[in-house]
Amino acid sequence: MLAALVALGGCGEDQTRGTTAAATYPQDDTLRLNQIQVVGSHNSYHIQPRPELLNVLLRFGNLAQGLEYAHPPLDQQFESQGVRQIEIDVWADPHGGLFANRAGLTVVHEPTASGIPELSQPGFKVLHIQDIDFESNCWTFVECLQTVKSWSDAHPGHVPIMILIEAKDDALPIPLAGAAVPVPIDTAQFDALDAEIRSVLPPAKVITPDEVRGPHATLEEAILTDGWPTLRKSRGRVLFTLDNAAKRDAYIAGHPSLAGRVLFTNAEPGDPDAAFVEINDSVPDYARIQQTVRAGYIVRTRADADTVEARANDTTTRDAAIGSGAQFVSTDYPVPDPTIGTDYQVTLPRGMPALCNPLTAPPSCTALDIENPAHLSAR
Repeated sequence: MLAALVALGGCGEDQTRGTTAAATYPQDDTLRLNQIQVVGSHNSYHIQPRPELLNVLLRFGNLAQGLEYAHPPLDQQFESQGVRQIEIDVWADPHGGLFANRAGLTVVHEPTASGIPELSQPGFKVLHIQDIDFESNCWTFVECLQTVKSWSDAHPGHVPIMILIEAKDDALPIPLAGAAVPVPIDTAQFDALDAEIRSVLPPAKVITPDEVRGPHATLEEAILTDGWPTLRKSRGRVLFTLDNAAKRDAYIAGHPSLAGRVLFTNAEPGDPDAAFVEINDSVPDYARIQQTVRAGYIVRTRADADTVEARANDTTTRDAAIGSGAQFVSTDYPVPDPTIGTDYQVTLPRGMPALCNPLTAPPSCTALDIENPAHLSAR
């Protein structure tokens, strides 16, 4: 998809690398991070359960039906699908081995031991539901981040990639003997999460709350007055956001207005740490999303959920999500899935990886001002 668009651009190197940038992205000093719109993938690491296990899980109805989707590795999503926002579920495993034994495989008479060395090592693991929906394109959080960094380093012209983190410690939703008991995600575990991010990504690679806040008393005051960083300061970088509003207090404890933290929390306008707002129901909350975007916040919404819209080929939510002006529109279907029975997918107009935000970008903005596929690998 992206290769076909190269002819739309000219030549030149990316300006964030201190080369002939002005000709490549002449509006980078005026366009800001909240003036873009991109498509993201939901549970971006996810591979659906193996057929034998899935057939058993389908007896539980909607739970299993919502697991029938899969994504390629993260770098392939960036490269061939135009994805510029990903979602990663993380589970604390400070001692290692917590998720190395897949108890759900006993019901299909398969060995439960994973035999995957990475799962025996300490550190955050990446999976959807312990013991029953555990297949992943990257087993550890560090591995996922290394994939992101490698692709980003090779494509310094990309718009900022947003990485949405869901910190999980849920009990298994169905009874299963021997299932893993999750480690609660508390402030100490969030400290460890921040540390893992910093172990992979250097400070210059990450847009942090401290950078955005600057001299202001609160993060919200900063984005409502000075605004978000320009694309010149943001291109080729990543920012992290926290999906769980219920975990917000644990993350901000001891870090007023996210001082010293890496993730932007899912907060509400009026909160000191409010900058990122998650509003997932784009149809009933269409006006709320538009109001929030126009005010200066960054919003993530969803185009579909649990395979429902895709199976019905219903584009109502998708069209509302894009039309709402939410900067990050998440989907399970950046490309069609032939197994679902429809050609449902979520892409931006003209197949571009990023567009000018329909609510906040100036009239002079064009899609090639946001990200030109011809310049992604320019150095």
